[in-house]
Amino acid sequence: MVANFNEIPDVQGHADTREIAIQRVGIKDIRHPVTVHDRSGAQHTVATVTMAVHLPQHLKGTHMSRFVQILNEQKFNLSVGHFRSMLVDMRQRLESESGYVEMTFPFFVRKKAPVTGVESVLDYEVTFMGEIDGDQTTINIKLVAPVTSLCPCSKKISDYGAHNQRSHVTINARIEGEYWIEDLIELAEKEASCELYSLLKRPDEKYVTEKAYDNPKFVEDMIRDIAAQLNQEERIRAYCLEVENFEAIHNHSAYAMIELDKET
Repeated sequence: MVANFNEIPDVQGHADTREIAIQRVGIKDIRHPVTVHDRSGAQHTVATVTMAVHLPQHLKGTHMSRFVQILNEQKFNLSVGHFRSMLVDMRQRLESESGYVEMTFPFFVRKKAPVTGVESVLDYEVTFMGEIDGDQTTINIKLVAPVTSLCPCSKKISDYGAHNQRSHVTINARIEGEYWIEDLIELAEKEASCELYSLLKRPDEKYVTEKAYDNPKFVEDMIRDIAAQLNQEERIRAYCLEVENFEAIHNHSAYAMIELDKET
């Protein structure tokens, strides 16, 4: 016998007497297909999603199924503007004063090798993070961009070559208005010793090796050069920037971090 929906008790909606509010409660690490808007149109990928809202002290629980409903109703579209509207919808549907959504996904860029022009795709880890409190929303884009760095000290003191390494540039930027993910990628890559490619032929390998050699940078150099570019970008209102060099001659990384809030 199927019970009448209206007769099923809503346990989450019961009162709670412990008088302890919960800052965030929801679902974590659900994977979901998304269509991410890019400069050339859109690309299909899979996001790992966390969604949560504030739960006041007088309520026992939130309605977990509504998070999944909201996610499935989005038609898998993902852009800064659409992400903002999803935050508003989630806060209203969950009847909460504040909420948080985080989506992490691989983002692919088609790149041409610098000499031969052979094409390949390179993946970047991107995260959209959004918070809403009342009518105020903030959107962050977090990017992890792999690049090449070459040590100026090694180049100066060595008779043969210089040691280089793969590095990660991590930019967590608070965005105002629309902003392309590719813009953030290009900003990070152009301040490295050299950018990375998935596919290189011998003439390309010669080019990137020599380009890095002609453009040596300490971790301090790279992070300052990237920060200078972020400081000039008006659509970025705040950022946390990290650079980590996975050292080729040490069993540790070289690391630097800069934070700036332009509105304080």
